[in-house]
Amino acid sequence: MTSKLFLDIHAIQTLPPANINRDDTGSPKTAQYGGVTRARVSSQSWKRAMRTYFNENGDIKNVGIRSLDIVRYVAKKILEKDSSLSMEDAMKMAEETLNKAKISTKDQKAKALFFLSDRQAEKLAQASIEKNTDKNYLQELLKEDQAIDIALFGRMVADDPSLNVDAASQVAHAISTHAIESEFDFFTAVDDLAPEDNAGAGMLGTIEYNSSTLYRYANIALHEFFKQLKNPQATVNATKLFVEAFIKSMPTGKINTFANQTLPQAVVVSLRSDRPLNMVSAFEKPIKSSEGYVEKSVEKLFDEYEKYDKILEKPEFTAYLLLDNFNKKEIGKEEANLNDLLKDLEVELKKLIED
Repeated sequence: MTSKLFLDIHAIQTLPPANINRDDTGSPKTAQYGGVTRARVSSQSWKRAMRTYFNENGDIKNVGIRSLDIVRYVAKKILEKDSSLSMEDAMKMAEETLNKAKISTKDQKAKALFFLSDRQAEKLAQASIEKNTDKNYLQELLKEDQAIDIALFGRMVADDPSLNVDAASQVAHAISTHAIESEFDFFTAVDDLAPEDNAGAGMLGTIEYNSSTLYRYANIALHEFFKQLKNPQATVNATKLFVEAFIKSMPTGKINTFANQTLPQAVVVSLRSDRPLNMVSAFEKPIKSSEGYVEKSVEKLFDEYEKYDKILEKPEFTAYLLLDNFNKKEIGKEEANLNDLLKDLEVELKKLIED
């Protein structure tokens, strides 16, 4: 493939009153940008939602798990291979194998969250049964067969940096294209079994929320992603799943309270050969409106797109999907639906990756 290839994906997505990503006080996360307070959804929050989407909707067997309980995870793989063992023995074997690979544990749990692919766990289980305690061999197992979410989002191992995996993708904190003010909902809950002469509430409290139109952005260094997966078709399929997950996933914070089940009103995907580009500069001056923010946000995003042609090479490919007939500049191919966008992206990826 070409020496460098980056996928950029941008989205404009509006949220009703919601609190999908809270800070340590329970308040919706915010950020200062362009001199005003913006709604913010952290990259970690949306990456978690995307990983969940991979597991629930992707036709991919080798996915990753990130957990402290990896000893039990490997132990279950051992029992699948040798049912004559007890769970206690399998746990001891799994812990010993992980320790030999320089993954620290305490009380049969990892000392820090560890990202492990399904195939890596399978091979560690086999090595444990075969009583292979060679550190180099076990660590090599942890470097092979990377799950797509580990390859995309990376792995950090403080005990042994040689097991680190550099993330092939970057996901920005989503921020509102306009200033926001948080509001508070005072709620009460009625006790269904309270006596009829008791008119009081069984519980009361407050929850903070805001509503916003978000600019969202992520990218993939496809040349690095390809090196991790080592297979052109697997790279194409995983990239399409990444795009689909970025568009369709939603963090679940307080979602039962607010039912903020929205989708982006605009999506733009580009392939670039020089470097990725976050278009948040389009919203450094906050949008002001009493007639909604989505249309103005889409217009500003599309206006910003061509400005960077003065600095960067023009994208190899750009396609976009809009849910309404917004006034906008023509920056690429307009797609009729998500399936068409993914099909066209696949065609371009195959040409560029197999080049």
